[in-house]
Amino acid sequence: MAEPEFSVPVLIVGGGACGAVAALAAHSSGVEPLLIERDPFPSGSTGMSQGLFCAAGTRFQKELGIDDSPEQFFEDIMAKSRGEANPKVARLLADRSREVLDWLCDEHGFPWTLDERFRASYGNSRARIHGWSGHNGTEMVQWLHRRLSDLGVDVLCGTRLVDIIADGNGKVTAVSIEGADGERTLVGCEAIVLAAGGFGGNHEMTRKFMPETVAFRYNGHEGSEGDAIFLGEKVGAALGDMGSYQGYAMLADPCGISTPPNVLIEGGIILNANGERFTDESKDIAGMVLPLSEQPDGFGWVVIDENIHQKCAHIPDFQELIQLGAVRQVRDVNELSAMSGLPADAVARSLEEAQNAALSGDEDRFGRSWAGLQAPHGGLYYIRVTGALYHTQGGLEIDDHARVIRRDGDVFSNMFAGGGSARSVSGSSSWGYLPAMGLTTAVTLGCVAGQNAAKVAQKSG
Repeated sequence: MAEPEFSVPVLIVGGGACGAVAALAAHSSGVEPLLIERDPFPSGSTGMSQGLFCAAGTRFQKELGIDDSPEQFFEDIMAKSRGEANPKVARLLADRSREVLDWLCDEHGFPWTLDERFRASYGNSRARIHGWSGHNGTEMVQWLHRRLSDLGVDVLCGTRLVDIIADGNGKVTAVSIEGADGERTLVGCEAIVLAAGGFGGNHEMTRKFMPETVAFRYNGHEGSEGDAIFLGEKVGAALGDMGSYQGYAMLADPCGISTPPNVLIEGGIILNANGERFTDESKDIAGMVLPLSEQPDGFGWVVIDENIHQKCAHIPDFQELIQLGAVRQVRDVNELSAMSGLPADAVARSLEEAQNAALSGDEDRFGRSWAGLQAPHGGLYYIRVTGALYHTQGGLEIDDHARVIRRDGDVFSNMFAGGGSARSVSGSSSWGYLPAMGLTTAVTLGCVAGQNAAKVAQKSG
């Protein structure tokens, strides 16, 4: 092997939430990392998200009297994944999420707090979703990179990972990177953190590992082509849950903006082209993409009322939908029918059924509980939606130190992974995804990987 042109203590691949947090963690641990990002400007899956993540037992929850704990969070992860998640990684996420949140807020000045309006739902038994009210993932990425700039951490944009060189003993010795000009450079490193995106933008891989998504639109970052996963596997890394993904049943059509799940949490319903409900809208925000795909033409219509509209008015994605005219206001069922093309009598029956269940507080025939909710009534709004693949949840197997596991069961001593590059805790398909778990794994594993990579680099001198 040729000699590296230069060496760094820690190389971090990917400039989204996972990579940026890993860089902050390595720097805080006394090591100066180098972060490379394939795009001209950092964004990735984080930039397309709502900028929300879960943490349990936080001071923000305690201030509001919310009784939550890492143990409860762990139980929720395992229950949602039907016991398929790696319990050690699930425990790590549950235990460390609060600590990482406090560190980012206290040491780096992040303005995050509990999102009080995101009720416990879709597998989270407690209100534990944190974020920056009125802001989204793009602003989260910008804030992270502003901190990296303030601290003088080196970031090379327009630079991609093209090869990993490892010895036969499970140690990475160097990597090959390619700049925007196409020139390749061999770089030595004491430790590497793979924090690139998943493989949702690689249609060959999605067809192979999750064929049911072929009919879905892709609403993830186009740069998520699985480079880090492929290169990790090439040097002997094990893969896990490659059929796992976050699907979403409420991508507004045709504008391609995500309808926030809050519209359903607050009592909204989804109808098919026949004006009929077809699922429990409160059961599975990610897995609902499958029953929607089975409806006529794969389209649905979210129906809400003025009360729900006002409760969601603070959400950036919802504000954008309103500005684009995707949230259509109608006076009654007849006007909704005339504008949407849905049969008025069927829509009326669907609304009446939901309203009766809400009045009684009972479950409806789909098993949805209406306790504490009001079904849409009076003046209405509707949004035409379709199903989409947002990001993959399978990837490189990791242990509870974020070290990449080899196919022989041992670990790479100096290769770590998180975010879209690592196997998450969502089980083997779409039904195991907890709301905000994508950024939960990115932020928490990014911190853990950055800290542990710094320890390896320091030990190596």
